[in-house]
Amino acid sequence: MTDQTDTNLRSLLNDVLGLGPARAAALTGDSGLFGALPELDSMAVASLLTEIEDRFDVVIEDDEVDGDMLGTFGDLLAFIRAKRGEA
Repeated sequence: MTDQTDTNLRSLLNDVLGLGPARAAALTGDSGLFGALPELDSMAVASLLTEIEDRFDVVIEDDEVDGDMLGTFGDLLAFIRAKRGEA
């Protein structure tokens, strides 16, 4: 089941990384991101984080950014939900 945060994150990844709707829709909680998606390189991380802050109205501190947060789609989704105070 997808919710609005999930849907918005897929849209954001499509927009920022140019994955295409089909690839974005096919992401599962276990789908690897950083190190697994060639589009998500170190240069793209900054753009991705800026878009997350803008679209989800959160502030991401430098010390919160690590490999675990960007490890999988599920990790990033859980991070955003936690930042927004969602269950």
